[in-house]
Amino acid sequence: MKAHVIAIDQGTTSTRAIVFDRSLQTVASAQQEITQHYPAPGLVEHDAEEIWQSVVATVRAALNKTRLSAVDIAAIGITNQRETTVIWDRATGKPVHRAIVWQDRRTADVCARLKSEGHEQAISERTGLLIDPYFSATKIAWKLDHVSGARAAAEAGRLAFGTIDSFLLWRLTSGKVFATDATNASRTLLLDLKSAHWDEGMLRLFRVPAAILPEVCDSAGDFGMTEKSLFGAPIAIRSAIGDQQAAMIGQACVKACMMKATYGTGCFALLHTGDSPIRSTNRLLTTIAYQIGGKRAYALEGAIFIAGAAVQWLRDAMGLIRSAEEVNTLAAKADPKERVILVPAFTGLGAPWWDAEARGAIFGLTRGSGAAELARAVIESVGFQTADLLDVMRADWPAGAHGGTVLRVDGGMANSDLAMQFLADILDAPIDRPVATETTARGAAYLAGLAAGIYPDLNELEKLWRLERRFLPMIDSNARADSLLHWRDAVARTKSQRS
Repeated sequence: MKAHVIAIDQGTTSTRAIVFDRSLQTVASAQQEITQHYPAPGLVEHDAEEIWQSVVATVRAALNKTRLSAVDIAAIGITNQRETTVIWDRATGKPVHRAIVWQDRRTADVCARLKSEGHEQAISERTGLLIDPYFSATKIAWKLDHVSGARAAAEAGRLAFGTIDSFLLWRLTSGKVFATDATNASRTLLLDLKSAHWDEGMLRLFRVPAAILPEVCDSAGDFGMTEKSLFGAPIAIRSAIGDQQAAMIGQACVKACMMKATYGTGCFALLHTGDSPIRSTNRLLTTIAYQIGGKRAYALEGAIFIAGAAVQWLRDAMGLIRSAEEVNTLAAKADPKERVILVPAFTGLGAPWWDAEARGAIFGLTRGSGAAELARAVIESVGFQTADLLDVMRADWPAGAHGGTVLRVDGGMANSDLAMQFLADILDAPIDRPVATETTARGAAYLAGLAAGIYPDLNELEKLWRLERRFLPMIDSNARADSLLHWRDAVARTKSQRS
């Protein structure tokens, strides 16, 4: 029996392909960075063709690092950056425009108009989401309105829309499969959250033709076979799932009340709420955690736009560090008497503020402030933003997000002891870091292997998760309250800005 699975992890800054064995352990991996295009302030784009080429290249490279060939692979699982929007020509498979990335804010004015017209409550009740440029619907409409002939072609059925998973499924199968999974679909502003069907009212409101939409499927199932010429033999595709939901499964957070936070480019915290959606009164998102066998699990989600991206800003724009890892050494040198606070609203503020027009700001600078203090402020900004999320999760669902919540963390920043200790301190909660912190690919691999029959069911998944270290709070309540007071004052001042 075939005993290996390949996970394609197509993220915001890179594409990875990882080969996993029957024990869900990594055998080999390959990675390729993705070019970030910034055509104007607040605009972020990717070249979907570059993404496609990186997927093929990394899968081939990962296989080459093993003694395996395509015929030895039981299944492929796909996980992807969510909300990023691609529209392509059905006849050629070629995108009609660069992919508009989830971080992009070009439709902020459209979103502001829809809010002013009073649509947000109905949209939230139907989709679980808020009106924000973050999601796919306004991105779709922008492309159809700004690419010559696109709207007419879409209405005639000649174009296809998808998040990255759909685009990759189309290309991997040479156009035989046009599908998405329920988690990715639930991030478009177009899906009825309870039925997991496209919502006609939302399609009309956002002016999206039904003809361009993919079929909504389970997160684990039959997504067709890869074209033989790609990898030497066809490989079954058996899962597709949004990256944050994949990380939730990779963290074995598959029971109600379990919570995870992924610290990559942004930070995304998900609280499993069981088989019923919990409606937020604090501007959190209600989202589908996964759908297996037609049954859905739901989560409350808080999305922070900038986490690891702030470290990249220190490296690339400020030139204060040469590698991301150096931020910890630099931050450790900060003067504890200095109180520098960074509000990293480089592309607006996410949950629970949802201010698309806010921009980044630094507070508390003195003549004694320097690179070390700024590095510490970058690390602490991630903890502060997570504290805001956890507070409103506790308010929305007191039974699940109580004061004793244990948070499971993953992603690149989870490797920082300094960042994770500050997180435990400011949340006043234990932080559990697993042995495998890159859990997004692990979740996709597990679902593919589940559908292929080589991994145990969800009830047994916890046995495959291993703790590396638990961080416990080490500061007193007065120090914590004082820090949060200064942070929230800085956020309030940032929100009052208008660029």
